[in-house]
Amino acid sequence: MSKELVLIDGNSILYRSFFALPLLSNDQGVHTNAVFGFTKMMLKVLEDHDPSHILVAFDAGKTTFRHETYKEYKGGRQKTPPELSEQFPIMRELLDAFGVKYYELDQYEADDIIGTMVKEADGQGQKTIVYSGDKDLLQLASNHTTVSLTRKGISEIDHFTPESIEEKMGISKEQIIDLKALMGDQSDNIPGVPGVGEKTAVKLLKQFGTLENIYENIDDVSGKKLKENLINNQDEALMSKELVTINQSSPVEISLEDLKYEGYQSRELVSAFKAYGFQSLMGQVEGEDSEQEYDEIDFEVASEFDLSLVDDSHNILYVEMLDDNYHNSNIVGCSLVNEKGNYYIPTDLLEDQTFINWLEDEQSPKTVFNKKQLLVALKWRGVEVKGITFDLQLAAYIVNPASHDGDLSSIAHSYGLTEVSYDEEVYGKGAKQQLPNEEVYQEHIVRKGLVGFKLNDLLKDELKQNEQENLYYELEMPLSAVLAEMEHTGVKVDVDRLDSMQKDLSNRLSDIEAKIHNLAGSEFNINSPKQLGKVLFEDLELPVIKKTKTGYSTSADILEKLQHEHEIVEQILHYRQLSKLQSTYLEGLQKVVHEGTHKIHTRFNQVLTQTGRLSSVEPNLQNIPIRLEEGRRIRQAFVPSEEDSVILAADYSQIELRVLAHIAKDEKLVQAFNEGKDIHTQTAMDVFDVKDDEINDLMRRQAKAVNFGIVYGISDYGLSQSLGITRKEAEQFINKYFESYPGVKAYMDDIVTQAKRDGYVETIMNRRRYLPEINSRNFNRRSFAERTAMNSPIQGSAADIIKQAMLDVVHSMEGTNLSATMILQVHDELIFEVKKSDVEALQKLVKEAMEQTIELSVPLLVDSSYGNTWYDAK
Repeated sequence: MSKELVLIDGNSILYRSFFALPLLSNDQGVHTNAVFGFTKMMLKVLEDHDPSHILVAFDAGKTTFRHETYKEYKGGRQKTPPELSEQFPIMRELLDAFGVKYYELDQYEADDIIGTMVKEADGQGQKTIVYSGDKDLLQLASNHTTVSLTRKGISEIDHFTPESIEEKMGISKEQIIDLKALMGDQSDNIPGVPGVGEKTAVKLLKQFGTLENIYENIDDVSGKKLKENLINNQDEALMSKELVTINQSSPVEISLEDLKYEGYQSRELVSAFKAYGFQSLMGQVEGEDSEQEYDEIDFEVASEFDLSLVDDSHNILYVEMLDDNYHNSNIVGCSLVNEKGNYYIPTDLLEDQTFINWLEDEQSPKTVFNKKQLLVALKWRGVEVKGITFDLQLAAYIVNPASHDGDLSSIAHSYGLTEVSYDEEVYGKGAKQQLPNEEVYQEHIVRKGLVGFKLNDLLKDELKQNEQENLYYELEMPLSAVLAEMEHTGVKVDVDRLDSMQKDLSNRLSDIEAKIHNLAGSEFNINSPKQLGKVLFEDLELPVIKKTKTGYSTSADILEKLQHEHEIVEQILHYRQLSKLQSTYLEGLQKVVHEGTHKIHTRFNQVLTQTGRLSSVEPNLQNIPIRLEEGRRIRQAFVPSEEDSVILAADYSQIELRVLAHIAKDEKLVQAFNEGKDIHTQTAMDVFDVKDDEINDLMRRQAKAVNFGIVYGISDYGLSQSLGITRKEAEQFINKYFESYPGVKAYMDDIVTQAKRDGYVETIMNRRRYLPEINSRNFNRRSFAERTAMNSPIQGSAADIIKQAMLDVVHSMEGTNLSATMILQVHDELIFEVKKSDVEALQKLVKEAMEQTIELSVPLLVDSSYGNTWYDAK
């Protein structure tokens, strides 16, 4: 043998992968998260070690020879989730595709198989790497064998040799068995000695060497209780040592030579990855033999743009941009694919007037990928692209918003079109991203055009089949042009004001820091969880709620529970909030101001959220924490670009609750809105069974939490945490709500039933959200899917309405003489810059357009106001 022998504990790695990753499934509903994690690790192992021999060992069953010693061995373990059990056969299929040997032995565990192989390899002086998540295998470390243990799920790995074991744990590798015997192992139901943790066990072994020597010198053990526990549990300790000792002479029927690894066939792995939806991994295995699957493509590099290249009916125009921030217009090149041929269009032809004329020709139909990005990037170059009839990215998002990551190659692979590589294979990623040879990226860009050509009809057919053509053509496609205009226009930011606010906040943070140090009685780094934990839980002796491997937990939810214990806690929470404002917004906003326009040009993501809501990046305007006054004040920096203009904001009032009333058809809820009642007061009256004049602020606040909690499918636990009440009280609130609004309860029940039947739910405009976990046998995952089924039609319909309102407002403004521009959209709010002389006219137009956007069984109400800044428009 040569190179390295790799031995993998199959059960351990699969279990860790399962609980470390979200419950993924392929398009057939087969769960794949454990297999996906295992496969990622397998690819990394093969890359890191290039092993000559490899084996994955599995447990053969529940009963082993250890049960003869201790019937309760591994007793009390929870039953393996069915979502994990179904993945073991899949793992074996993938190992076959990898060309990797796997083995199990009746009455023995994977540890014993690995231990036996290690013993044989050690005898031959063979270098061996063992992969597991189980510390028991550390006993196998030797001069020739390294044991690699996963941590943090499977994302990080620690490598152990006899030397590093002693360095990190303070004991020799021979003492690992004694350590486990003393400590026991709850997961395997190994008793050990009560009251003996790792620190105590290490101390004992440093003093006495072995478990047996501890008992031979029991009188020398210090500590009355410890000595008593050791004496009373001697049999259990010795039995535990026997249980944790790996059998290195198991009757395996394989030899090292049987584990010879010849490598994998890329085609087989690619086929398996396709079947289980591992698109993101395919780029790592598409080697030389998989390239043979690619048909050679002929394409022409255009030296000039000639209209003879264009087809009158169907043209795929693909424009490649490496920089996500397309406001920089960093275009690599373009491709044009049609029935006539495949063409690469160099970037310099964007200066060619013939090409520009074609791009700006409304009568020349073009299918593109990411219409909004293309419009904005070329608008920065002075080109107004017209004639876009189809957007592949937007169509793929509408058809299934969760089936891919929005990249053209990813979308193509999800449809089985694998003749195009992933971008990172061609350009690299992160700091290593760079342009390859010209011929390489030219072909890559043309291949993208080719798969786009094939996707075109597939996506159009799915839109038609799903009855989503109106949603696509009448809402999302025209909206992308509106968003492009908003992005390019940008919004003026007062940088001097931001700088002033930053300085003021720095002074406030210094004051709060001094107050915290005074309350603590010492100076320390507030941003250090370790130092903060020591101050709170050791120096000030606050009750410990949660400990982590690295110390005390000081997360926000923990601190919120401790607010009434000490004044310092509230100050720390405030300090953290202001620090985030400082770094994320007051400093962050200044970094994204465009040098040329002195404006912020945020990017609205139209294809990200599964509910259909827009999000924004650089900056993320959705997350400015406006519940905090200091957060609200950040809006003071958003100002008009003209001196004689103001900022006008218009937002829907309680749109999600109104949508709920419409969808649920609850008579009482519909009546309350139609009569113009305050819905939170009405709910308080129903939940607390009191009259209008008996409602106090606390009751209304709790009713408001219940109202919005229902919209988001909140549980009694979630509501109890939100209101600071018991789960029983929260459950009573929710039950009382459903008694008051039986139509809402019926809707919730019906929509879950429908989702279990169809596998998805829809909004009022036929936007779908697929719910693969709705029939899961795992309670937590099924419950989450059920809550999602309840709230997605509500949130999604609200998103549809605000998007339609944007189109309606823009359409209403056309043909008027109003000097006004829509510049931002945040949640249910539209923000405009308008000349002071046109404010009243715009208010009236916007209110009418937004309120008449869609006819529901309850009225839509819009509030609007204006001021010299976004903050003042409230």
